[in-house]
Amino acid sequence: MEADASVDMFSKVLENQLLQTTKLVEEHLDSEIQKLDQMDEDELERLKEKRLEALKKAQQQKQEWLSKGHGEYREIPSERDFFQEVKESKKVVCHFYRDSTFRCKILDRHLVILSKKHLETKFLKLNVEKAPFLCERLRIKVIPTLALVKDGKTQDYVVGFTDLGNTDDFTTETLEWRLGCADILNYSGNLMEPPFQSQKKFGTNFTKLEKKTIRGKKYDSDSDDD
Repeated sequence: MEADASVDMFSKVLENQLLQTTKLVEEHLDSEIQKLDQMDEDELERLKEKRLEALKKAQQQKQEWLSKGHGEYREIPSERDFFQEVKESKKVVCHFYRDSTFRCKILDRHLVILSKKHLETKFLKLNVEKAPFLCERLRIKVIPTLALVKDGKTQDYVVGFTDLGNTDDFTTETLEWRLGCADILNYSGNLMEPPFQSQKKFGTNFTKLEKKTIRGKKYDSDSDDD
């Protein structure tokens, strides 16, 4: 009987919360409708024009990004191409990879998905064997490494999978969250709570990497397959 009473009480509380939420939504809608009702034709026309202009700008921005190679995950052939690509776009993620490193292939799968989802960011990959000068300049020692470039300057790095829950089975959202922490893409989730923290076996605390931590032997692999 006590259990039934507890369930009944919980149901009533939940019902009350739903009613309150519904009431707030209705009040907000009523307020918006009232505002529209009070507008004259000139004000409505200005509002319509403002929204159309915003849509037009958004479409123009999308076309500009696509013309610069956003919206796809592309391989660039040389160091010279890297400098040109980062010069053209405000936000760039470049995957420094090596064919023989298994974990680079794992990253590839996630980056393909994110490149299509986040048109505001350019996603590239560059073979480290073709970029010795650039790897030395950026102090890239561990493969795979993602260089996060904003306004033509390398702001941050994702080295190996340490920031992704220390597992090969990290989700695309986990990588998306990590890139969002660096403000290299627009992340809509909670930056204060890494997706993998809800999975105890993958749980770890995120600590932003400093450039000085990118040390080690030349092209160390973060993969057990090498």
